[in-house]
Amino acid sequence: MQKKTKSILQFVILFAIGILLVWLSLRAVAPQKDNIINSFANADYFWVFISIVVSVLSHVLRAYRWNYLLEPLGYKVKFINSNCHVLIGYFANYGIPRMGEVTRCTSAAKYDDVPFQVGFGTVITERIIDTALFLIIFLLTLLVQFKELINLVDYYIVSGLKTKLTGIAHSPTKLIVIGIVLLLLVSAFFIFRKKISGLLKGKLGGVVKGLGEGLGSIRKTKKPFQFIVLSFLIWACYFYSLYFCFFAIEGTKHLGHSEALTLLLFGTFGVIFSPGGLGAYPLILGGILTGTYGVDEISSFALPWLSWTSQFAILLLLGVASLIVLPIINKNKNVVS
Repeated sequence: MQKKTKSILQFVILFAIGILLVWLSLRAVAPQKDNIINSFANADYFWVFISIVVSVLSHVLRAYRWNYLLEPLGYKVKFINSNCHVLIGYFANYGIPRMGEVTRCTSAAKYDDVPFQVGFGTVITERIIDTALFLIIFLLTLLVQFKELINLVDYYIVSGLKTKLTGIAHSPTKLIVIGIVLLLLVSAFFIFRKKISGLLKGKLGGVVKGLGEGLGSIRKTKKPFQFIVLSFLIWACYFYSLYFCFFAIEGTKHLGHSEALTLLLFGTFGVIFSPGGLGAYPLILGGILTGTYGVDEISSFALPWLSWTSQFAILLLLGVASLIVLPIINKNKNVVS
């Protein structure tokens, strides 16, 4: 009961944050609503369709790759079932972030006799591998977009801190309060330094160990090379799904692969931050397009919303279809609710 209440509370908070971010995005461009409507009306939806096809391909590849982790453990999920489990999981993520992992494994246990613990272990391994690939994308973005990333840090973090510090410098009361807080923090650190050191060592060691075990499990698969290739192809699909959307909007047609890399990097944070990236994804990408790449305000609003809405629509459609199809194609199998 307590876990259920916690999940509901988490959903309400994250959904409220998403709605707030949507409202902030809409309020910022409200004076340009007619131009924005025209931008959507004049968009080239051929490229949106291509983007959707590439996105669906990423889900198919993920479903296909999943069996590479299940087979060494003695389980195999039918390809059509595997696709349905993955799509249902992605659909569930729009409700509660990371709920998709639980939903996918529950569905696989119900229709393919994969024990929940086994399925969940493979999904955790997938997430560890995806994290490693995300770090590669971060390093690659840092390499090809170093100047732009520095400008982003300066615009969103350094400038804001400078303004706040300037205000504090002219307020003796604030300086005294900050001094007291810093003194208390330093004192607390010296008092509890051994406990903090042990805690950090344990946590950090656990993370490193988990990452190593997850990556090491690739060797246990029958075809490790194919598994690695599939992993890179999945992220390539994420990349090109966004990249092809550039050509749908007149104001973003000039953007290239480097810009897509930066947007993919920060867009991923947006998806993690709120359910399915609701509000956060368009807000983050819109800010980068305007502040870093000089894209006009209308195109900066239209592109991320076009990308996000198309992905949401296809996952809504395929997720619901999968919920309907699974019982039909497995009607001769006795399942446990």
